[in-house]
Amino acid sequence: MTTTRETAPAQPERGPGAGPAPDADGGKALEPGATRGRTSIADVVVVKIAGMAAREVPGVHDMGGGLSRTLGAVRDRVPGGRPQLGRGVKVEIGERQAAIDVELVVEYGVPVPDVARDVRENVIGAVERITGLEVVEVNVTVNDVHLPGDEDPAGAGDTRVA
Repeated sequence: MTTTRETAPAQPERGPGAGPAPDADGGKALEPGATRGRTSIADVVVVKIAGMAAREVPGVHDMGGGLSRTLGAVRDRVPGGRPQLGRGVKVEIGERQAAIDVELVVEYGVPVPDVARDVRENVIGAVERITGLEVVEVNVTVNDVHLPGDEDPAGAGDTRVA
């Protein structure tokens, strides 16, 4: 005895942009959840990710220019204050792309071009992996070099009592 199964007629292959596939009744099915709606990412999200990624690179002592570092050191010393991860980072974000500017202070003795390259690679990798945005450029500005024995701005490293 042979059994047969009814099968639905073969559907033609559908390419990208063909719209939703018809359902069993011939009507239009809803699009998959991943394509319904839009995702937008705030600038501050990319700033924080880029700041963390830049700080992870060996040879980076601090981030930002002189005034922002001084204010940041004071803010970091306030009880309950949190370090500002975005200090020294500026971003421009489009719908699918981001451009990032990073200001650094490097440790004395480390090759600046190597640190800049490593910061670029780390920032691009982290931002693209976490946000899905394409990073079109990371501009690195080295504002200062931290010398052995230098004190932190605003006396942050000074523990003497006057």
